[in-house]
Amino acid sequence: MNEKNTTIITVVHLLGFQTPHAATCFLFFLFLLMYYVTICANLLIISLVSHSKSLHSPMYFFLSQLSVTDILLSTDVLPNMLHSMLENNTAIISISNCITQFYFFAVSETSECLLLTAMAYDRYVAICKPLHYTLLMSHQFCWILVITSWSLSFLVGLIYTIEMSKLQFCSPNVINHFFCDLDPILQLSCSDTTIFQLQSTLTSVFFACTPVTIIIISYVYIIVTIFEIPSITGQQKVFSTCSSHLTVVSMFYGTLLFVYLVPKRGQLLEITKFVSLLKFLSILYTALTPLMNPIIYSLRNKDLKQVIDRIVNNFFKFHLHKK
Repeated sequence: MNEKNTTIITVVHLLGFQTPHAATCFLFFLFLLMYYVTICANLLIISLVSHSKSLHSPMYFFLSQLSVTDILLSTDVLPNMLHSMLENNTAIISISNCITQFYFFAVSETSECLLLTAMAYDRYVAICKPLHYTLLMSHQFCWILVITSWSLSFLVGLIYTIEMSKLQFCSPNVINHFFCDLDPILQLSCSDTTIFQLQSTLTSVFFACTPVTIIIISYVYIIVTIFEIPSITGQQKVFSTCSSHLTVVSMFYGTLLFVYLVPKRGQLLEITKFVSLLKFLSILYTALTPLMNPIIYSLRNKDLKQVIDRIVNNFFKFHLHKK
């Protein structure tokens, strides 16, 4: 047991951003807009991939699954954060709901790691082994990768949830964050969390470091293959097929690895500047990344832009003929 052993708590207070009222109003409408655009953009990606035959390929199949993950992540975090802003930046949430929120957060983050790895492998096969692409990236194999990714993600979330439910939580019942993240929850525990922290570290290494290692190795082979192409135009054309994925990976892992693999992070949670930095970085991968993923892929992908342009043109032609 820890030295902190006071009253057992059943609810916690999420402090949110603790900004002045004028800034809170601005942030509320900003995040509300971000959430609305995130849901609409990702649903658009899912709809386009599902109904357009030109997008029935492994890359777009994985992209549609990534959109599902982004919707899950933003819906898990942003509505509760918006509610806390309406309640003067303080949300009261039960311990069970707090653990549930972290469960879906863990599921979405793990699935995004695994899906980005599957997309990196898809780009590796497409660029480095183009003659074997159809055989290696078959419809059945893509489904196996997706089902495995989601199954492992739900399993990881379940393991965290079961272990957290065994802990006792003591006052003060305050979390200086805008959602129930791992370290802030563990800071409330008056149980011995040594084994749990060891398990979470091993899980983070396996499901974060291993995928990013696979992605790096894949891109090393991809870059080597690109440099073997004699023409600069050919190099640019091949690289453009994976530039969107590389941008998303850099943005996602850049913040995620810093937040969850910084040594002695728990000891820094009470330092004001570190907490502010942690909240800012958390916003990047919980709100900004789900918003930017469909935008990056739409702006940088010729096939997606062509499908969107065709739908828009057909829409206007239909209404013009109707008039």
